[in-house]
Amino acid sequence: MTTFKDHFSGHATLYRDARPLPPADWFEWLAGQAPDTALAWDAGCGNGQASLGLAAHFERVVATDPSATQIAQARAHRAIDYRVEPAEHSSLAAGSVSLVSVSQALHWFDLEAFHEEVRRVARPGALLAVSGYGNCSVDRAVDAVEWELYANTLGGHWPPERALVDEGYRRLPSPFEPVATPSFAMQAHWNLTQFLAYLRSWSATQRYLERVGVDPVEVAAPALAQAWGESDRVRTVRWPFFTRVSRL
Repeated sequence: MTTFKDHFSGHATLYRDARPLPPADWFEWLAGQAPDTALAWDAGCGNGQASLGLAAHFERVVATDPSATQIAQARAHRAIDYRVEPAEHSSLAAGSVSLVSVSQALHWFDLEAFHEEVRRVARPGALLAVSGYGNCSVDRAVDAVEWELYANTLGGHWPPERALVDEGYRRLPSPFEPVATPSFAMQAHWNLTQFLAYLRSWSATQRYLERVGVDPVEVAAPALAQAWGESDRVRTVRWPFFTRVSRL
């Protein structure tokens, strides 16, 4: 098994339950652009959040992740075949895939090896669809407290790859032919408890807790509660959703 940077297996259940889902219309659009909807590969699938979105439009989805713990937390679906495999070395047959999807995971890959694997498994005209999301926003008051946690309290605890996400993958090379892509909105409707769970799902939060022995979200919770209002109030949380689509 290829060595991989594992920042989420230790809180895989929290990650599964607390993370937002990619936009449903993103997967619908991809299905319309792929040469067919026979087989999609969700590389670096984690708990399978994007795998379920793909399964709504593709006959089969092979979802791979090197973390057995993450895969074990994925929700079963008749169209999804979960496999514990690195994105750089899959068990997919050559020329079999119509869509390769990578959701919030490309920054963890060995890009050169992954691109070679994409070339191997893709059928002619297949798509490589990469997506990710940056830091969230609710309103000015909540954002100020959240940013203090994100950038200052946790600033030294983020893996260095997080900077690639904050930049929208602009520095990551792509050797394939780009496809013009519309914009998609990513949002969730959460109460305060759900929002705090999301903040706890961050890799930096877990690293801080392990290193310092203090839950940084618990420390920030009173200020967040004051900014949020009634704890059961459902508010809209938004993320900048960025994409990069290529055709092989």
